[in-house]
Amino acid sequence: MAVILAGLMGSALSAAPAHAGAATKVWVFGLGRDSAACGALPSPCATFQQAHDNVAVGGEIGVVGGGDFGSLTVNKAVHVTSDGAGEAAILSDKAGIVVGAGTGDVVSLRGLVIDGQGAGVNGVLIAGASAVHIQNCVIRNFEAVGSDGGYGILSIAGVSSQLFVSDTVIYNNGSTAGTGGIVIRPRNCASPTVVLDRVHLENNVVGLWMDGSLGTGSSHAIVRDSAVVGNAGDGIRATSAPGKAAAFIVVERTSASGNAGTGILADGPRATMLLKDNVVTRNGIGIAAVNGGQLISYGNNSVNNNLGPDGVPTGHYSPI
Repeated sequence: MAVILAGLMGSALSAAPAHAGAATKVWVFGLGRDSAACGALPSPCATFQQAHDNVAVGGEIGVVGGGDFGSLTVNKAVHVTSDGAGEAAILSDKAGIVVGAGTGDVVSLRGLVIDGQGAGVNGVLIAGASAVHIQNCVIRNFEAVGSDGGYGILSIAGVSSQLFVSDTVIYNNGSTAGTGGIVIRPRNCASPTVVLDRVHLENNVVGLWMDGSLGTGSSHAIVRDSAVVGNAGDGIRATSAPGKAAAFIVVERTSASGNAGTGILADGPRATMLLKDNVVTRNGIGIAAVNGGQLISYGNNSVNNNLGPDGVPTGHYSPI
């Protein structure tokens, strides 16, 4: 991880800050040309990074036409938006997007195809920001081997932050048992909040993993109307350890199916999940709570036809 953070700091320091009077919206195009003055509609930039460096804090980067716009390091509030003017791609064998913004900064990414081409390290790495919004994106093929690589989305922020992902497909990410589609691994006393709506996590190593083992805060996630399917390890995993950060996930109206490991797993004394109206089937194991983990059911989940044990919750919740 030190390699990633060193690269983040180097890129952030080298990125030119937006000058006074910078445009609040700049444009990119596959046939554009980078310069310190690019970004107006008649003269779009060629890369997201140059557009980011030219746009004002809190401004927007728009896409005129499709192209490969290169990796991006974000060090301020900014919004990157593609709404159908052609495929807005980031093809990278390293990190696609690194978010290292500050407290109070909001970053949004919409309509992007982020592709690691089988060798990429991270699709989106979040090291800092108050909130990151990811909408209508595809994040795929980040399969780098090593302790730093193999994540579709990896959040390692040392301060509390929010991550919102909606209408997004994340597939074919991960290389080892600790990697996968979305991994939330807060540091220090950070207490992140994660909300996933209509997200597909398919054919990764782990689908979603909220890992509290490195921090002392409290992580919370809500997964709604989503599909966690065909992953090589667990579908949805929450882990913690004595004295470490709590990992709490609400899973609602979601399918965990065809995962080779456990469909839904709570592992550790501060790992807790609430399960409401979900379908859990055809996994190696259906649901499981180990090492003091808790699975609380609303009593309306369909957990059956798994390859191994279906599993049982540790408790039930009676709605008011």
